[in-house]
Amino acid sequence: MSSSTQADVIAPLYRINKFVVPASARADFVDLVEKTLAVIRSQEGYVKDLFLEQHAGPGKFNFCTMIEFASEEFAPKVAATIAGFDQSLGIDRATLMAKLGVETDSASYKSFQAA
Repeated sequence: MSSSTQADVIAPLYRINKFVVPASARADFVDLVEKTLAVIRSQEGYVKDLFLEQHAGPGKFNFCTMIEFASEEFAPKVAATIAGFDQSLGIDRATLMAKLGVETDSASYKSFQAA
């Protein structure tokens, strides 16, 4: 009989991206996010996503995405694929976001496990 430790458990990885998008950039921003999510949805390890627009509340971020991957091992592969996608479009994502006036905050998360 073997026992399972926390290290043996493969935990999902959540990528949460928050955005402040000026009204003038909304259409271009939404188009890019939708195209990006289409690429991500085709990747190994993808589980699900949400693309949300704020409709109430005082927060400054008016859009966010939450993408769930089966585990953190898939993150570098997906990041490389997105870099290739950006290159195929001839864009530098950071430069484009600055040009559109979009402010971003992104991080990866795992489910909280109390000690």
